[in-house]
Amino acid sequence: MAPLASAASELPEGEGPIRVMIVDDSAVVRGLVSRWLEETPGIDVVARHANGKLAVADVARSAPDIVLLDVEMPVMDGLEALPLLLEARPSLKVLMVSTLTRRNAEISFKALSLGAIDYVPKPDSNFQLSLSSDFRGEVIRKVKAFGRTRPHRAPRGAPAQQLPGEGATAATSPKVAFSYREYSLVPPRVIAIGSSTGGPQVLGTVLAALSPALSLVPVLIAQHMPPVFTGILAERLSKATGREAKEGEHGEPVRPGTIYIAPGGHHMTVLRHASPLLRIGNEPPVHFCRPAVDPLFRSVADTFGPAALGIVLTGMGYDGAAGARRIADAGGSVIAQDEGSSVVWGMPAAAASVGACAAVLPPRDIAETAAKLVRGMRP
Repeated sequence: MAPLASAASELPEGEGPIRVMIVDDSAVVRGLVSRWLEETPGIDVVARHANGKLAVADVARSAPDIVLLDVEMPVMDGLEALPLLLEARPSLKVLMVSTLTRRNAEISFKALSLGAIDYVPKPDSNFQLSLSSDFRGEVIRKVKAFGRTRPHRAPRGAPAQQLPGEGATAATSPKVAFSYREYSLVPPRVIAIGSSTGGPQVLGTVLAALSPALSLVPVLIAQHMPPVFTGILAERLSKATGREAKEGEHGEPVRPGTIYIAPGGHHMTVLRHASPLLRIGNEPPVHFCRPAVDPLFRSVADTFGPAALGIVLTGMGYDGAAGARRIADAGGSVIAQDEGSSVVWGMPAAAASVGACAAVLPPRDIAETAAKLVRGMRP
């Protein structure tokens, strides 16, 4: 392990290896995760602690770029430690780590509203953890991705629907030279949404504002989330919109006025029938994700053609870009979230960069534009 205080802490941010702190009450977890990260070029583990109190006392001195923070710990748990860590080191990125219980999922959702950047689901036992290549791969991938980024944060303690950059307009959003498409002349008969890091909060904002128009169309969502989390997301979106939001079920009809969320651990696509039906499958992950956005978007393009509206929201990586292009090539419309309001501007930027989008907008403008399109109006 690297020294807790070294010359590396005085390097300008963005230079040198990514500095990681691991906070978990399990010595086995701390040891395994530390070994995995230290075996990865460009990453240094600068501190390991058994509870949040020790981490808070040390964070200024060890100066990590990113913290892996367990949810359940003695003395001080992850939720209590989170705001104190961010107060001591505002540039810090925090990844919550928790097993897939409903309680831990609820805590992780709360942590996102308090400033955590993302979460990583942890296997139930140390034996499973030692054998889990998925967990190891996701930890390394997210540390490498977030360790060098400067993600936007929602204000800590803000309501779940408040977002960074909220209130920005298309006129004030960052201007990037993308090739844009015209909106479809056909009113959408479905809205398909893809999102990842930062997605739960912005989904609430967009769908709550869009709710009055949703009686005309179904909404299909692929949010990068594990099992348990997607069920809780459905409950939260139902409260935010006043409409039925649920995990999709294999073979059920796609009905206007309902919000369908791809269940964690499964892909969700649409099958062409007299009335479109959902298909829930266990095919291999796409872009390391299951559910993934591209399979959903491709099936929506093939089923609805020019009557499809795709929306790509905040998220890491480029899942959704190929599917967005498929929707656009089929004559449908695609809107991407703008950089200023995105927690991580990866997926929306990728969709725009392939020339699939009709517009790149902040959340409120996405909702307003989508509502006009659904009602047969021009934006």
